[in-house]
Amino acid sequence: MSTARPPLPPFTAETAAQKVQMAEDGWNTRDPQRVSLAYTPDSVWRNRDEFLTGRDQIVEFLTRKWAKENQYALRKQLWAFTENRIAVRFQYEWHDAGGQWWRSHGNELWEFDADGLMSRREASINDVPISEADRTIFGPRPDRGRPR
Repeated sequence: MSTARPPLPPFTAETAAQKVQMAEDGWNTRDPQRVSLAYTPDSVWRNRDEFLTGRDQIVEFLTRKWAKENQYALRKQLWAFTENRIAVRFQYEWHDAGGQWWRSHGNELWEFDADGLMSRREASINDVPISEADRTIFGPRPDRGRPR
């Protein structure tokens, strides 16, 4: 059974943009198991001030994340790419248990293996409180064929 996850490196502008959109779509499912399959079994992460290694830790992290970040909705945008690396900027919105809405802004650096699985992810993220009236992101992109 192949573990390949196209598009594969080396990336072009088109395939790098596809990879970014696939990541956005995956993360918007808020399904830690499904999302973890885009990463190598020994993938290394830095997310804010947390350091993770491997799919088990990724699943654990994402489970915690989405338990806290209610109604999480994400947008990613390709920033730059090379043969097997992609840089992304992103925003996502969510609310905490107390009802406070947040917009999180960040940048990610990704590195992929030959099978198109992400072997390294570095994420820097800042959170800004917003009012519910200031929200701009409502679920997956409507043009992705999914309900808002």
